[in-house]
Formats: sequence, structure tokens, C-alpha cells
Amino acid sequence: MLILVAFAVGEGALPIFSHEGFQFITGTDWNAVYGRESFGALPYIIGTLLSSAIAMAIGVPISLGIAIFVTEMAPHRISTPLSFVVELLAAVPSIIYGLWALFVFRFWIRDLIERPLYEHLSWIPFFDKTPFGLDIFTAGIVLSIMIIPIISSITREILRVVPNSQREAAYSLGATRWGTLRTAVFPYAKSGILGASFLGLGRAIGETILVTMIIGNAIGPAAIPTTLFSQGQSLASLIANEFNEAASDLHLSALIGLGAILLLLSMVINIGARLMVSRMVKAVPGGRE
Repeated sequence: MLILVAFAVGEGALPIFSHEGFQFITGTDWNAVYGRESFGALPYIIGTLLSSAIAMAIGVPISLGIAIFVTEMAPHRISTPLSFVVELLAAVPSIIYGLWALFVFRFWIRDLIERPLYEHLSWIPFFDKTPFGLDIFTAGIVLSIMIIPIISSITREILRVVPNSQREAAYSLGATRWGTLRTAVFPYAKSGILGASFLGLGRAIGETILVTMIIGNAIGPAAIPTTLFSQGQSLASLIANEFNEAASDLHLSALIGLGAILLLLSMVINIGARLMVSRMVKAVPGGRE
């Protein structure tokens, strides 16, 4: 199935790579006017990676905290319903997240976070743009909410399968609860936690409709984010915005080419995660997949 998908996407993207060459990946122009077509994917690659990086920076610590609280600290009467509630977040369709973010959440982010940062830290280039609420930063925050159930649920199961002998050995040496987690539980489970984080990253990179609704949907060089409050666009959101409007074969091939880049990014991330996990498993005594 993977071979068939890769073949179909590669065949559809071949015309744009023949027309633009490597410039398709490094270029910034996006002009679909017939006879003056010019396509470059760099702004959308940057937008995809930056929004996903923001989501990971926020989502991974929160997910890890939830997993630790549920497995190591909370009593059973609290951990069970809390786990259920967190997992329910994964059942919410992304279009619902998008509507909530568009009509409610972005105003909270703009008024409570972005404006104070702009007013007090606008001398820092990252915050030197009047906030609007539809930008890379908001997209990253909402993406983090979407990946929390995935990362936290997998991490929770990983922490639960760590042998109790690991904890008992640390406690017998006088370690505190946090010391036990840091010295006995995390080293045993870090490969699985890393794998869970990369699964969340794969979800964030491939998310479409949510990002389309709140990232700002800039085009061309304007889509290159210069601050956290810049409007941008991701590979998936551009495909969603323009696929039905592709008027020429070259424009359609350019959109399929974006899909090929997205597929390649996802494969590289998953392969890289697998290699890192296997390397850590070998490095940790007693570690097993």
C-alpha cells in the first residue's frame, strides 16, 4: 500500500519537478496564473515545521506531566476518569477544534498572550508584529491540544509496563518519588516516550483542516513567518485550499508535489524516530521493545 501511494504521488509530482527542478523546494513564489506559473514550496515547508515545533514544545511536557500524574501519583479513583477524559480529546473531530479555535480560542490567545507579549517584548524579533490571532503561534497551540491525547496515552501505557522492581530498587536506596522517576523510571521508558513524541509530531505535521482555518493562509513570500505572530501556511493547508481550484495540469502537479514533500517528511520523521528508539533500547540495559 505504501509503495502504491508513493508511486501515485511521485508520478503526479513529476511534471512540477521537471518544470521547476530543485527550485520547487527552495523557491518562494506561488503564481498559478496560466502562462506565468511559478511554484515554490519553501514557505509552506517552514510553516509546517514551525507550527509543529510549537505544538511539540507545548504538548510534550504537558503530555508527560499527565502521564506521570496518572500512573505514578494520582489515586485510582482519580486516574481512571482523568485518563478517560484525556482520551476523549482524541475523539473530537479536527473540524470541531478548528471552529472552536476560529470563533473562540484565537481571541483568548490574542488578548491574553499575544498582545501582552507584543506590548512588552516587541523589541525582540520573534514578537515584532501586531497580533491578529490567526497565525503560526495560534496554530501551534491548538495543534498541541490535538496531540496531547496521543502522546499522553502512549506514554501512560509505557510507564505502566516499567517493572516495579525499578521503583523498589530506587526507593530502597532512599530516593524520593521524583528521584525514582528521574533515575529509575525515565531511563527505562525513554525510548518509548521518544517514540510517542514522534507519533504526535507526525500527527501535527499531517493535520489539515484545523491548520487551514487558523494559520492565516498567506501565499508566496508573505507565508514565510518572520515572527511568531505572522500569518503562514502549511503544506497540508495549501493543498486543501487550492486543490479544487487547480486550473492547469502544472498547478495540480505542484499541489501533488507538496503532498510528495509532506509524505517524505513524514517518512523521514518516522524512520528517524525508529532509529533513535532502537539506539536507545540498545543503550539501556534490560530495555526491550
